[in-house]
Amino acid sequence: MRCPFCGNIDTQVKDSRPAEDHVSIRRRRFCPACGGRFTTYERVQLRDLVVIKSSGKREDFDRSKLERAIRIAMQKRPIDPERIDQMISGIVRRLESLGETDIPSRTIGDIVMESLARIDTVAYVRFASVYKNFQAADDFDKFVSELRPAGAPEE
Repeated sequence: MRCPFCGNIDTQVKDSRPAEDHVSIRRRRFCPACGGRFTTYERVQLRDLVVIKSSGKREDFDRSKLERAIRIAMQKRPIDPERIDQMISGIVRRLESLGETDIPSRTIGDIVMESLARIDTVAYVRFASVYKNFQAADDFDKFVSELRPAGAPEE
């Protein structure tokens, strides 16, 4: 592992333990060249996933891109960051367990929507506004009205 301080490629692992999410390994590292200490996290990657965009373009799956989109939707919501990390790990595991290496972006979006709906309806609507490309306030109104149970009074 390359040292983030001096670039030395010969760093030493001082301590390893499971991370809080129990899905990754947390390693404390030391650089003998500069004396720097830093932490890395390792995750198991079952297979390399490729996202097939609606345009037909193919690109490697990027967990950080998924995480960024979900964190934007969850911004200023009263959800524990650890719960968000667990949700993201669950989504990635679900994608890896589909048995396919090529995954349509629509499938990823649907799984994210399903996960967000279980955790926070505001984040769900925020994500949906981008995912479903809302163009006007009427789009929000229509989407939210579909969320309300039948016979529920509108405010």
